[in-house]
Amino acid sequence: MSDLNTTDHKVESSQGGLSLFVRNKHLRDRGDFSPAQTVLFVHGATYPSTVTFDYAMAGESWMDIMARSGFDVWCVDLLGYGASDRPPEMSVPAEDNPPVVDTNDAVADVARVVDFILAQRNLPRLAFIGYSWGTLIGGTYAGQQPDKVERLVLYGAAWMGAGGAISSGQMPGAYRMVDRAAAIARWQRELDDEQIASIASSDHMAAWAEAFLASDPEASRYDPPQARAPAGVVKDVMQRLQSGVPPYDPSLIRAPTMIVVGEWDRETRPEQGRAVFELLSDDIERRYVMIGGATHSMLIENQRGALHRAVDGFLKEGWER
Repeated sequence: MSDLNTTDHKVESSQGGLSLFVRNKHLRDRGDFSPAQTVLFVHGATYPSTVTFDYAMAGESWMDIMARSGFDVWCVDLLGYGASDRPPEMSVPAEDNPPVVDTNDAVADVARVVDFILAQRNLPRLAFIGYSWGTLIGGTYAGQQPDKVERLVLYGAAWMGAGGAISSGQMPGAYRMVDRAAAIARWQRELDDEQIASIASSDHMAAWAEAFLASDPEASRYDPPQARAPAGVVKDVMQRLQSGVPPYDPSLIRAPTMIVVGEWDRETRPEQGRAVFELLSDDIERRYVMIGGATHSMLIENQRGALHRAVDGFLKEGWER
């Protein structure tokens, strides 16, 4: 028997008739948690929580590690990703409909998930970890609902500026298609052979890419297999980030906030995280952490331990409050 208790839930989406997949892990002998010990992970624009935060390496995922460290850990697959429902527009050709599941949609669904967790645990607030697109979702939500966020981690913080490999320059249809080669090429973007070898083995990258493809039940219909990802975030990037319209106001965040970036991140480059840091209020505890030898995908790379330790240490400071 595992030392962890794992429970999967379905939470109703803000888009009627559709459900969100939510997973919880904590030590089997634990049942009482403070707001600082209760953590929600929110994933990025392409890969669901089940192949990022809960992808096992050397026998355990980041969620497993945090749960064994004493946290009550939750994650959500946003609508259109992983084990959550797909909008009906994702079952017809992408060009038949405009982009689905944008940041506003995701924030509305995350609000429902947060309320579900707080009701389950009878708590007023929780800690929040956003990754990539999840940092836009988390930053927006933390500004809108400051009383419900205990601490905030923005990992791979997205902002205006260089980067944005998910955008092709043309407005997409309802969703994007991503195959194994594209997922690995994006991971290795602008790295030389020595850097690629240092972040992860080729076998590890291939195994992870296969797990990602398996997260979409329709991926095998295509040759080669391809997973679908909602294109709403691409629309947001094109209409807002690249036009100079800020995606949210970081100064509204009231929770202690840590921004974590990878030295070799070519998706949300370190200067984007620094820009968010500079816009945070001077009145809150704020930190900017750069982890060397790591990319946007450091949570599944050889440097993942440095990421784990940085986040664990920051969140546990709140346990004393």
